[in-house]
Amino acid sequence: VEKNEKNSEKIVINCGGIRHETYRSTLKTLPGTRLSWLTEPDAFSNFDYDPKSDEFFFDRHPATFAFILNYYRTGKLHCPNDVCGPLFEEELAFWGIDETDVEACCWMNYRQHRDAEEALDSFETPEPDVPEDDPALTGGVDGDLKRLCMQEDGRKATWWEVWQPRMWALFEDPYSSKYARVSSWTELQYLFNIYF
Repeated sequence: VEKNEKNSEKIVINCGGIRHETYRSTLKTLPGTRLSWLTEPDAFSNFDYDPKSDEFFFDRHPATFAFILNYYRTGKLHCPNDVCGPLFEEELAFWGIDETDVEACCWMNYRQHRDAEEALDSFETPEPDVPEDDPALTGGVDGDLKRLCMQEDGRKATWWEVWQPRMWALFEDPYSSKYARVSSWTELQYLFNIYF
């Protein structure tokens, strides 16, 4: 009888095709989260449960799930180094785990994407105030096109004036776009081939 009780205490979770086995008591360590709800009596009808394989299925990122499940086991939430912050953030939200539970040793890695977004936002120039009485600068799409193609002094911008900042960013800032990263990588390969 003791062996059957132990087996009924176990639960199998298939996350993205990877099977994980744990105890119901482990999932109860974080009440109010999606995994803790699997321990409730009506879980079989509320989640994707396969009675043949006796497992719950979640179509989620399997590598991050290992970190999530480990949090239930150890009480320490670590962030994988090979997963970008937004993906891990999305997984935490899905499983109902508060991001502030991420361990201090992983916090910088986890927050890196937000810090980068905030830095980029600080570089964006604010929209200039458009005088409402200037027909050349207002008037829907036509006015917007005129505003985008004209200089501050009212003359039409040249091709070079429009594209110069983009071209400089392409070569000077390897993180400004995916094309800049490709350009930077190609340049590094070229230099490597010359010197080695």
